[in-house]
Amino acid sequence: MRLILLGPPGAGKGTQAQRLVERHGIPQLSTGDMLRAAVRARSEIGRRAKAVMDAGQLVSDEIVNQIVSERIDEADCANGFILDGFPRTVPQAQALNEMLADKGLGLDAVIELKVDEAALMQRIDRRVAETIAAGGVVRADDNAAALSKRLDEYRLKTAPLSSYYAETGQLQVIDGMADMDAVTQQIEQLVAPSGR
Repeated sequence: MRLILLGPPGAGKGTQAQRLVERHGIPQLSTGDMLRAAVRARSEIGRRAKAVMDAGQLVSDEIVNQIVSERIDEADCANGFILDGFPRTVPQAQALNEMLADKGLGLDAVIELKVDEAALMQRIDRRVAETIAAGGVVRADDNAAALSKRLDEYRLKTAPLSSYYAETGQLQVIDGMADMDAVTQQIEQLVAPSGR
Protein backbone atom coordinates (compact mmCIF):
# COMPACT_ATOMS: atom_id res chain seq x y z
CA MET A 1 0.00 0.00 0.00
CA ARG A 2 1.61 3.24 -1.18
CA LEU A 3 -0.27 6.34 -0.03
CA ILE A 4 -0.04 10.10 0.05
CA LEU A 5 -2.05 12.00 2.64
CA LEU A 6 -2.88 15.58 1.65
CA GLY A 7 -4.44 18.35 3.67
CA PRO A 8 -3.50 21.59 5.36
CA PRO A 9 -1.58 21.78 8.65
CA GLY A 10 -3.80 20.64 11.51
CA ALA A 11 -6.06 18.50 9.29
CA GLY A 12 -5.13 15.33 11.17
CA LYS A 13 -2.76 13.77 8.64
CA GLY A 14 -0.26 12.80 11.34
CA THR A 15 -2.89 11.06 13.45
CA GLN A 16 -4.31 9.17 10.49
CA ALA A 17 -0.85 8.22 9.23
CA GLN A 18 0.03 6.74 12.63
CA ARG A 19 -3.17 4.69 12.64
CA LEU A 20 -2.33 3.35 9.16
CA VAL A 21 1.21 2.52 10.32
CA GLU A 22 -0.13 0.55 13.29
CA ARG A 23 -2.83 -1.24 11.31
CA HIS A 24 -0.86 -2.08 8.16
CA GLY A 25 2.75 -2.24 9.39
CA ILE A 26 4.07 0.17 6.76
CA PRO A 27 6.32 3.14 7.54
CA GLN A 28 5.33 6.78 7.54
CA LEU A 29 7.96 8.64 5.52
CA SER A 30 8.38 12.20 6.71
CA THR A 31 10.53 14.47 4.58
CA GLY A 32 12.05 16.07 7.68
CA ASP A 33 12.88 12.70 9.24
CA MET A 34 14.38 11.45 5.97
CA LEU A 35 16.57 14.55 5.63
CA ARG A 36 17.80 14.27 9.22
CA ALA A 37 18.52 10.54 8.79
CA ALA A 38 20.49 11.18 5.57
CA VAL A 39 22.55 13.87 7.32
CA ARG A 40 23.20 11.58 10.32
CA ALA A 41 24.22 8.71 8.02
CA ARG A 42 26.69 11.04 6.28
CA SER A 43 25.68 9.59 2.93
CA GLU A 44 26.70 11.51 -0.16
CA ILE A 45 23.23 13.01 -0.50
CA GLY A 46 23.13 13.65 3.26
CA ARG A 47 26.37 15.62 3.09
CA ARG A 48 24.97 17.69 0.20
CA ALA A 49 21.77 18.36 2.16
CA LYS A 50 23.75 19.34 5.27
CA ALA A 51 25.87 21.83 3.32
CA VAL A 52 22.73 23.49 1.96
CA MET A 53 21.02 23.58 5.37
CA ASP A 54 24.17 24.85 7.10
CA ALA A 55 24.19 27.72 4.58
CA GLY A 56 20.65 28.56 5.71
CA GLN A 57 19.13 27.66 2.37
CA LEU A 58 16.22 25.42 1.41
CA VAL A 59 17.14 21.95 0.23
CA SER A 60 16.49 21.64 -3.51
CA ASP A 61 13.85 19.36 -5.03
CA GLU A 62 16.66 17.36 -6.63
CA ILE A 63 18.17 16.53 -3.21
CA VAL A 64 14.79 15.84 -1.59
CA ASN A 65 13.74 13.62 -4.51
CA GLN A 66 16.94 11.59 -4.23
CA ILE A 67 16.55 11.18 -0.47
CA VAL A 68 12.95 9.99 -0.93
CA SER A 69 14.01 7.61 -3.71
CA GLU A 70 16.74 6.05 -1.55
CA ARG A 71 14.37 5.74 1.42
CA ILE A 72 11.72 3.97 -0.68
CA ASP A 73 14.36 1.40 -1.65
CA GLU A 74 14.84 0.34 2.00
CA ALA A 75 13.50 -3.05 3.10
CA ASP A 76 10.77 -1.73 5.41
CA CYS A 77 9.08 -0.07 2.40
CA ALA A 78 8.73 -3.35 0.49
CA ASN A 79 5.03 -3.63 1.43
CA GLY A 80 4.34 0.08 1.05
CA PHE A 81 4.63 3.42 2.79
CA ILE A 82 2.76 6.60 3.64
CA LEU A 83 4.32 9.82 2.37
CA ASP A 84 4.11 12.71 4.82
CA GLY A 85 5.19 16.16 3.67
CA PHE A 86 6.13 14.96 0.20
CA PRO A 87 5.28 15.86 -2.45
CA ARG A 88 4.73 19.50 -1.53
CA THR A 89 4.57 20.87 -5.07
CA VAL A 90 3.37 19.70 -8.49
CA PRO A 91 6.97 19.37 -9.79
CA GLN A 92 7.74 17.09 -6.81
CA ALA A 93 4.59 15.06 -7.58
CA GLN A 94 5.71 14.67 -11.18
CA ALA A 95 9.18 13.61 -10.03
CA LEU A 96 7.61 11.10 -7.62
CA ASN A 97 5.56 9.54 -10.44
CA GLU A 98 8.72 9.14 -12.55
CA MET A 99 10.68 7.79 -9.58
CA LEU A 100 8.02 5.18 -8.77
CA ALA A 101 7.62 4.22 -12.44
CA ASP A 102 11.39 3.65 -12.66
CA LYS A 103 11.05 1.25 -9.71
CA GLY A 104 8.04 -0.50 -11.27
CA LEU A 105 5.77 0.93 -8.58
CA GLY A 106 2.78 3.24 -8.42
CA LEU A 107 0.62 4.97 -5.85
CA ASP A 108 -2.41 3.13 -4.53
CA ALA A 109 -4.19 6.26 -3.32
CA VAL A 110 -3.86 9.97 -2.76
CA ILE A 111 -6.19 10.88 0.09
CA GLU A 112 -7.04 14.49 0.85
CA LEU A 113 -8.48 15.45 4.22
CA LYS A 114 -10.79 18.39 3.45
CA VAL A 115 -11.16 20.75 6.39
CA ASP A 116 -12.63 24.13 7.23
CA GLU A 117 -9.80 26.58 7.97
CA ALA A 118 -11.78 28.51 10.62
CA ALA A 119 -12.41 25.23 12.40
CA LEU A 120 -8.68 24.46 12.19
CA MET A 121 -7.96 27.66 14.11
CA GLN A 122 -10.39 26.55 16.82
CA ARG A 123 -8.84 23.08 16.77
CA ILE A 124 -5.33 24.43 17.38
CA ASP A 125 -6.53 26.66 20.24
CA ARG A 126 -8.21 23.60 21.80
CA ARG A 127 -5.06 21.48 21.32
CA VAL A 128 -2.93 24.13 23.06
CA ALA A 129 -5.40 24.35 25.96
CA GLU A 130 -5.48 20.53 26.30
CA THR A 131 -1.67 20.31 26.21
CA ILE A 132 -1.33 22.96 28.92
CA ALA A 133 -4.07 21.32 31.04
CA ALA A 134 -2.24 18.00 30.78
CA GLY A 135 1.00 19.64 31.93
CA GLY A 136 2.60 19.23 28.52
CA VAL A 137 4.83 21.59 26.59
CA VAL A 138 3.24 23.54 23.76
CA ARG A 139 5.24 23.51 20.52
CA ALA A 140 6.45 26.92 19.38
CA ASP A 141 4.43 26.64 16.16
CA ASP A 142 1.20 25.61 17.93
CA ASN A 143 -0.56 28.96 17.78
CA ALA A 144 -3.04 30.76 15.54
CA ALA A 145 -0.46 33.11 13.99
CA ALA A 146 1.92 30.29 13.05
CA LEU A 147 -0.97 28.18 11.72
CA SER A 148 -2.24 31.10 9.63
CA LYS A 149 1.22 31.49 8.06
CA ARG A 150 1.47 27.74 7.39
CA LEU A 151 -2.02 27.75 5.84
CA ASP A 152 -1.00 30.60 3.51
CA GLU A 153 2.06 28.61 2.41
CA TYR A 154 -0.05 25.46 1.99
CA ARG A 155 -2.59 27.27 -0.23
CA LEU A 156 0.18 28.73 -2.37
CA LYS A 157 2.44 25.68 -2.83
CA THR A 158 0.67 22.47 -1.85
CA ALA A 159 -3.04 22.97 -2.54
CA PRO A 160 -2.44 22.71 -6.34
CA LEU A 161 -1.61 19.03 -5.73
CA SER A 162 -5.35 18.41 -5.29
CA SER A 163 -6.01 19.47 -8.88
CA TYR A 164 -2.97 17.58 -10.14
CA TYR A 165 -4.01 14.29 -8.53
CA ALA A 166 -7.67 14.84 -9.44
CA GLU A 167 -6.58 15.06 -13.08
CA THR A 168 -4.67 11.76 -12.74
CA GLY A 169 -7.77 10.15 -11.24
CA GLN A 170 -5.93 9.21 -8.05
CA LEU A 171 -7.43 11.78 -5.65
CA GLN A 172 -9.88 10.58 -3.00
CA VAL A 173 -11.41 13.30 -0.81
CA ILE A 174 -12.50 12.65 2.77
CA ASP A 175 -14.25 14.97 5.23
CA GLY A 176 -11.42 15.77 7.62
CA MET A 177 -13.82 17.57 9.97
CA ALA A 178 -15.51 14.29 10.89
CA ASP A 179 -14.68 12.50 14.13
CA MET A 180 -11.15 10.98 14.04
CA ASP A 181 -12.48 7.43 14.13
CA ALA A 182 -14.91 8.19 11.29
CA VAL A 183 -12.04 9.60 9.22
CA THR A 184 -10.00 6.46 9.92
CA GLN A 185 -12.94 4.30 8.85
CA GLN A 186 -13.35 6.27 5.59
CA ILE A 187 -9.63 5.88 4.82
CA GLU A 188 -9.76 2.14 5.54
CA GLN A 189 -12.73 1.77 3.19
CA LEU A 190 -10.67 3.43 0.44
CA VAL A 191 -7.53 1.36 0.93
CA ALA A 192 -8.89 -2.00 2.09
CA PRO A 193 -11.37 -3.11 -0.61
CA SER A 194 -8.64 -3.98 -3.07
CA GLY A 195 -7.04 -6.27 -0.49
CA ARG A 196 -3.78 -4.34 -0.57
